[in-house]
Amino acid sequence: MCTLEKRGNFFILTLKGTTKKDQEHRLSPPVIASIRAALAEVKSQAVAGSALITVSEGRFFSNGFDLRHAQAVGAKAGSAEAALRELGRMVDLFRGVVADLLSLPMPTIAAVTGHAAAAGMLLALSHDYVLMTSSSGVLYMSELDIGMTLPDYFTALIREKIGSSGARREVVLKAAKIGAKAAVGMGIVDSAYDTPEEVAAAAERAAEELANKGWDGDVYAGLRKSLYPEVCGLLGLKFEAVLRSKL
Repeated sequence: MCTLEKRGNFFILTLKGTTKKDQEHRLSPPVIASIRAALAEVKSQAVAGSALITVSEGRFFSNGFDLRHAQAVGAKAGSAEAALRELGRMVDLFRGVVADLLSLPMPTIAAVTGHAAAAGMLLALSHDYVLMTSSSGVLYMSELDIGMTLPDYFTALIREKIGSSGARREVVLKAAKIGAKAAVGMGIVDSAYDTPEEVAAAAERAAEELANKGWDGDVYAGLRKSLYPEVCGLLGLKFEAVLRSKL
């Protein structure tokens, strides 16, 4: 699940877990609902000059969809098809998280202090800025290794967020496990730091700097959507012109 804290003009959304399993921050339907509720609260409190940091506790930023949950649904129903349907339901539910982040009226920062795999990597990429620790954790789009194609909105976001075709090949067609420094060189991550504590501190500095700009949130969100038209189209996000000229 997650908690939400407001610190000055920026918000901190923290993925939390009380057990080792929970601290993988797998994206089950309840976890997805918890993230969406927090993002809705952030949006409701947004003002000019707001910003959001998403961070996690433990060794994982997020280990992707909760496949154990899908398997449990299938076992209860006595049907492999039921497990696949539940996985498909999580894919559909997660569309809302990506849409919420891409339409949020403020800058967003992912502070990746652990592994970000599959949908967990997409969660990080859904933010405007990605900061990552080099001491632990990798980015890993695992679908090739586990025998799945990518949902359409995953592919669109990867294509629009990762500019290099070579980097996209490493991520998708080699299922490479990419450390922070390599990810910076590939243009996937903005900056790398030695420890999780340094990542968190850098994210807060960046959030304060961005918040101090005092930008209009609707203008910011509109500009973001205009940069990623393919994924926004798949998510049903419409671009609406905003003109609040100071001329």
